[in-house]
Amino acid sequence: MISIKEVKTKSDLKAFVKFPFKLYEGSKYWVPPIIREELKTFDKKENPVFNDAEARLFLAYKDNRIVGRVAAIINSLEVDKQGIKKMRFGWFDFIDDLEVSQALLNTVEDIGKANNLEFCEGPVGFSNLDKVGVVTEGFEALAPMVTWYNHPYYVKHYEAAHYKVEKSYSESRFPFANVKPEFFLKAQDLIKKRYQLKALKFTKTSEVMPYADKMFDLFNKSYANLSSFVAITDIQKEYFKKKFISFINPEYIKFVVDKNDELIGFAIVMPSFGSALQKIKGRLFPFGFRHILHAKKHSKEAIFYLIGIHPEYQNKGVHAVIFNEYYNTFTEKGIKTCIRTPELEDNFAIHQIWKHFDPEVFRRRKTFRKDL
Repeated sequence: MISIKEVKTKSDLKAFVKFPFKLYEGSKYWVPPIIREELKTFDKKENPVFNDAEARLFLAYKDNRIVGRVAAIINSLEVDKQGIKKMRFGWFDFIDDLEVSQALLNTVEDIGKANNLEFCEGPVGFSNLDKVGVVTEGFEALAPMVTWYNHPYYVKHYEAAHYKVEKSYSESRFPFANVKPEFFLKAQDLIKKRYQLKALKFTKTSEVMPYADKMFDLFNKSYANLSSFVAITDIQKEYFKKKFISFINPEYIKFVVDKNDELIGFAIVMPSFGSALQKIKGRLFPFGFRHILHAKKHSKEAIFYLIGIHPEYQNKGVHAVIFNEYYNTFTEKGIKTCIRTPELEDNFAIHQIWKHFDPEVFRRRKTFRKDL
């Protein structure tokens, strides 16, 4: 007998956050979240996304033990302002028992129907800066900090519940040795002169912060045409700055500005924290910070998290300026491998940017949809 219980207390929330630690115990590829940060994600006082969204969290029980979880999310910016009547769901984990997954999905679908929504889609988060997609190929690779990982059996549970593929994503990697400066060295000089651009370099996080709001504004502009995009609000900017920027080596943040010092291009690369997070088992204290700081400074893997170009400068080669900056930094740091986080497979523009580096797709993931 499966019972579904809504998360109402702090102890319930801790159980919700910690459930995957048991589910993936012993996995070589699952990367645990930082428990403290995961709790903040669902704290209405901490996460400003709740100004425009609501989330209800549920735990599934069988024989008095937790066997699954799910977050049911309604983003009012998407539903009311964009007119997309979507019931989102994420943080969807479960044992290999179809009764468990179906009971959790039924709960999400009932909420969607009660709110007159037209379809469910998941796994997704609150916004485009959250994790997305269930892994469908490439299970034997360490998951980056900014993605979900799952057991191979998850896919059959979506199919059994009559969910269909909605969006497809790929993750790729290439050796840094594949990066040949002749592809962008001359081009970036010409582009900077033609459009009066310059690249900004940073060595301290404090140097980045004056440009952070402009970066999020540019993120909204450059990603607006992608499917399922929900813009980042002004109040969310402060939250994401606190959540992400402290984890990024400022030398791995590259901005391109025009003659008026207006931001027209940016890229954010993160060191690989996967192995460090596995070592600390979700806890920064008492010694977790040491592993995180070591990875931040010494990881030989660079994970491309975000790259955005102002619409007026797209297809004008601005990415060559960014790649030139990274080539110099990565050479100095001894980077061995470059990894790209999930990108929509129909985002042909971004795939064109990387084609010269001969990337290898090592993992695919999808979101699934069901009409209500």
